[in-house]
Amino acid sequence: MAGEVQLTVQTHRPAYPATGATQLAYVLIEARPTGAVAQVRMPLNFAFVLDHSGSMSGAKLANLKAAAKLAIDRLGPGDLVSIVIFDDKVQVLVPSRPADNPAALKREIDGIRDGGGTEMSRGMRAGLDELRKGLTPGRVSRMLLLTDGETFGDEDVCRKLAAEAGRSGIPIIALGLGEDWNEKLLDDIADASRGVSDFIPDRQPQAILKSFEEHVRAAQATAIQNAQFILRLIPGVLPRAVWRVTPLIAKLGHRALSDRDVQVTLGDMDVGQGQSILVEVLLPPRAPGAYRIMQAEVSYDIIALGRTGEKARVDVVLEFTSDLARASQVNPSVMNIVEKVTAHRLQTQALDEAAVGNIAGATQKLRAAATRLLELGEEELARTALEEARRLEEGKGLSSAGTKKLRYETRKLTQKLEE
Repeated sequence: MAGEVQLTVQTHRPAYPATGATQLAYVLIEARPTGAVAQVRMPLNFAFVLDHSGSMSGAKLANLKAAAKLAIDRLGPGDLVSIVIFDDKVQVLVPSRPADNPAALKREIDGIRDGGGTEMSRGMRAGLDELRKGLTPGRVSRMLLLTDGETFGDEDVCRKLAAEAGRSGIPIIALGLGEDWNEKLLDDIADASRGVSDFIPDRQPQAILKSFEEHVRAAQATAIQNAQFILRLIPGVLPRAVWRVTPLIAKLGHRALSDRDVQVTLGDMDVGQGQSILVEVLLPPRAPGAYRIMQAEVSYDIIALGRTGEKARVDVVLEFTSDLARASQVNPSVMNIVEKVTAHRLQTQALDEAAVGNIAGATQKLRAAATRLLELGEEELARTALEEARRLEEGKGLSSAGTKKLRYETRKLTQKLEE
């Protein structure tokens, strides 16, 4: 039976003005697993694919080992684990096996030494081969990939392997440590595999421990799989953009199923967290009254319970009013999310503008992003945006550290909603 996912809807206004003009509405839809799946626990099929090149010496390697051992402690005997290390060569340190002897796994990790260059595709291919040994519908498969440097001329091979992983249902957690790796490549790897990419600052190497633990925990908490949103719009209502806003901000590609139906892929959901999307829609003119503008439907599988194709639905109904005072009110919680999405979008556009040489446009958007970030209380991120704008104006170009901080930290602005 259905009921494992609950849908709730909020809009950015309690009522919209009844006018003869088209207007914009923000609709926040949350899909959250219910208590019906609280005890679902699927075994893992997990691969660690770790860069141990020469640049990983010292504290980086020490913290990498500590993080990997901490992650091993989170695994159970029913989970499968493999460990692959790479520089300009590759070694399968631990072929896929049950995580039933943590001490032996930790001894293998302790033996990792730094050295060599970086050729990431070798590690990815070996990790994918190990994951395929344990690939079954009854397991949650993940590859955790960590690097601190630019790979050597095999970027397209990495993208191809990521696409293979995505088709096999293996999301890649692509983590960049420090400042000297290619964020576009790691983002592409995450997108192609339906995974996630993130930035671990070089000055905070101990953050590796927290990151590894969080990603293993998230994999263990997976209960809902293959989730898809379908938005069924009434005639005249047009979708302008769809954003995932929790757990991370990301613009979602949407596919038109018909002239009025739009599909958005959500993927997996964690028990207790779920996902939220923000839909920007253009509304046609309306007389006063209540109108259904769309129906939101999420379809999903609960493979651990042997159920597929379950569905949850909710109608999105808006009130239109001729009372200007009521129509001017806003929902502060939804508007807070809109502001965070706007800050993320502005910095993304700024980085894109800078990449094609439009310095004036990039500078303008960085300063606009800084203003939004200050209003949100994100003073450190605002300072970073202003510093990058200053660098552009002085002809220095964007810094690697500032670019990565803006790209990845603005994705996490909505995480504070959960705190």
